[in-house]
Amino acid sequence: MYLQEKFKTCKNEYKMNKFDSIQIGDKAEITHKITAADVAKFVELTGDDNKLHIDEVYASKTSFKKPVVHGMLGASFISTIIGTKIPGDGALWYAQSIEFLLPVRVGDVITVKAEVIKKVDRTNSIELSIEIINQHHQKVTTGYSKVKVVEMAEPVYEIEEALKRKIALIIGGTGGIGRAACLQLAKEGFDIAIHYHSNKRLAEEIKNEVIDIGVKAMIVSSDITNSSEVNDMINQIIRNFDSITVVANCSTVSLPNIKFNDLEWKNVQDQIDINIKGAFNIMKCVVPFMEKAKYGKIINITTQAIEKPNSDWLHYITAKSALHGFTKALAFELAPKGIRMNLISPGMTDTELISNIPEKVKLVTAAQTPLRRIANPVDIANAIAFLASDRSDFITGETIRINGGQYML
Repeated sequence: MYLQEKFKTCKNEYKMNKFDSIQIGDKAEITHKITAADVAKFVELTGDDNKLHIDEVYASKTSFKKPVVHGMLGASFISTIIGTKIPGDGALWYAQSIEFLLPVRVGDVITVKAEVIKKVDRTNSIELSIEIINQHHQKVTTGYSKVKVVEMAEPVYEIEEALKRKIALIIGGTGGIGRAACLQLAKEGFDIAIHYHSNKRLAEEIKNEVIDIGVKAMIVSSDITNSSEVNDMINQIIRNFDSITVVANCSTVSLPNIKFNDLEWKNVQDQIDINIKGAFNIMKCVVPFMEKAKYGKIINITTQAIEKPNSDWLHYITAKSALHGFTKALAFELAPKGIRMNLISPGMTDTELISNIPEKVKLVTAAQTPLRRIANPVDIANAIAFLASDRSDFITGETIRINGGQYML
């Protein structure tokens, strides 16, 4: 529900008691890939440098043959699922039984599952059944957790108060346009949630840049084509910022030039997945929250190539055309609910996405543009900032072209 219960119309209404909202049978899960860096951090934190965990030569002479990840490293994610999922904020984990069934290795992907199996009204506590499985669907750890649910009398936000918050989620925040959008919206006073898929180092760098501007920032990771990961991402943002007022979808995928004779359906599907499936997953999670607040701004990035096609881009143009229709249809449906959806259509923009385009083509494009240059990411970010602001409150279902005059109606 993404904490939607925080937004009520009655000034003094309080959230439903968290313990009462928990039901026997409630489930949650999280997934994590164990890395060598995880093991190194665990050793640094705990001092447990047992050679069975860190020395390949030593481990090779044992029955395990390879280093075994510390059992408590994997089990530590039980704390994560308790503190962020069931019951979440206010959890006081006070007892745990645990059994380690199989070794975990670096590179394993573990999934931690929790299910509520008991509630004790007298102590405001719950009991969870815990199961950790690896990528081969083998149980590596099982146990039972006892958790007290600490309540806090927390007044809900009024809608008017929610609208004062300026929280922007930038999907694809580590891309050229995404990074520029993060920085420009930060200058406009937005707190920023920076989404990345794989480049955590760059996301952290952008986060520091945003904080230096004087606003709050956090980084979040998900594969936006995976609805479960998107759901977890949105929950994480709401837990930290309490609100999302703007989503700027700057996600991209590599754009190879492919002639139709060489084109495979997978090339088209890759573009459809990132542009349509990704947008759909994000909207399914964010729109209900914005509906509750009766306010929100959603900005998708399309392309000038829809109106002025490029050769060898059938896969890309098809997906962006679908995004165009997706946005217009949803904008019409959501407008009465206070949610504005718009598109920005950049011309050729100096980002990594066009890195494979020959320099000669870029120079010719700039020469043929009335303003005599191609776009840079800041040009697009400025348009995003306008659509994110209250200056655009009477605009929805619109496409703003940022192309230096290359294409005019």
